[in-house]
Amino acid sequence: MRGRRGLIGLGSNVAERRASLQAAVDALPGIGVEVLSSSSVYDTDPVGQVREQRSFLNACLEIATALPPLDLLDAVKDLERRLGRRGGGVRHGPRPIDIDILLLGDIELRHERMTLPHPELFSRRFVLIPALELDFELDFGERGRLSDALSGLPPWDGVRWAGPPLRVGGAENGMSRPAAAPGGRPS
Repeated sequence: MRGRRGLIGLGSNVAERRASLQAAVDALPGIGVEVLSSSSVYDTDPVGQVREQRSFLNACLEIATALPPLDLLDAVKDLERRLGRRGGGVRHGPRPIDIDILLLGDIELRHERMTLPHPELFSRRFVLIPALELDFELDFGERGRLSDALSGLPPWDGVRWAGPPLRVGGAENGMSRPAAAPGGRPS
């Protein structure tokens, strides 16, 4: 199924958080998205408008898909609904699953429904740390390297290693734990 490579971010803070992330990984091939690898899973403090809620589990996935960006967006939003996410509610509030398209090949897109690369890619530790675990050399030319973006963020935004990568293709992938986890966490 190859196509453009990209990164997808996953998050959950309702019910069995890791199981929700794994359910998304398992369902992505059914919507035309090949999951190539997963970062470790990170426990992260809520950000945005609703800070008084359960922490999130977050991970990033390296993917490949032939779907164009807006078709991919429709497919992942439908998948979120099938996995229990309901429309409405408070922005940045609790949710069983959140699937964000972070980048898709070298596509730069400014559309009323989505922006690529994702506008928060350079400013959120809970996205940068797992993304850099998958590809520490990510460079966006004039916008710079993701590793430089991470080094420019305050170190106190809570991102803690919470477990090994999600299963891809029915088996655990990657190491059971990074030798030196990104973000300064000692191994």
